[in-house]
Amino acid sequence: MESIWLEYAWALLILIGLEGLLSADNALVLAVIAKHLPEEQKKRAINYGIILAIVFRITALFAISFIANVWQIQAIGAAYLLYLGLKHVIKALFGKDNKNIHKDDEKEAAGKGFGPTVGKIALADLAFAIDSILAAVALALGLPDSPLGNFGGMDGAQFIVVVLGGIAGLVLIKFAATWFVQLLEKRPALEITAYAIVAWVGVKLAIITLAHEDIGILDPHFPHGTAWTMIFYGVLVGIALIGWFAPRNKSKSNG
Repeated sequence: MESIWLEYAWALLILIGLEGLLSADNALVLAVIAKHLPEEQKKRAINYGIILAIVFRITALFAISFIANVWQIQAIGAAYLLYLGLKHVIKALFGKDNKNIHKDDEKEAAGKGFGPTVGKIALADLAFAIDSILAAVALALGLPDSPLGNFGGMDGAQFIVVVLGGIAGLVLIKFAATWFVQLLEKRPALEITAYAIVAWVGVKLAIITLAHEDIGILDPHFPHGTAWTMIFYGVLVGIALIGWFAPRNKSKSNG
């Protein structure tokens, strides 16, 4: 029995790390989406984003069976994250030039007031909540059955692991969002990094969708296998490192 609880403890530590990565990405995206707003509105939008992230993730905990089994929900989340991420990455890489891109972004953002910005944040939060709960469920379902009975459509101890991992992620979102706002001022390259990560998380959700038993394009075990897990987090860390060490925006030095 002790070996079972040790396995659960180890899984919980891994899950907290995974949820931490996803929550950090979520917080960075909140900061990027809200960055065009005036300072006061920016703070309000990010606070709303944090509240929505908490609400969506708590709701997701009580809809585990639904989210894990309905591929359409996963597909919608994947499609939105891919659209949001690729739109900005392609614009940044193949647009006229960085200076004009930022001007265009500012003009576009100016037409999107506080309400539409919060709406965009809400959609991103929802997609990240879906990915977060799927990652947690995938890890928890691999654990052995416990003597705690069933809850929420899964083993009681597995459900507790998912809840504790989700709480850890929410704590990080709360503290990371404000820090990322300040960090974006110092490292503008993180903006495109954030959207590249968004698109990559969208790819992950798409892989999960394609492996769903009702679609069956990919092997159902592939999204949770060691190979894909290592590829996903390896690329995720690689994108983050490239963004972190990228040179600062030259357009600022050019006036």
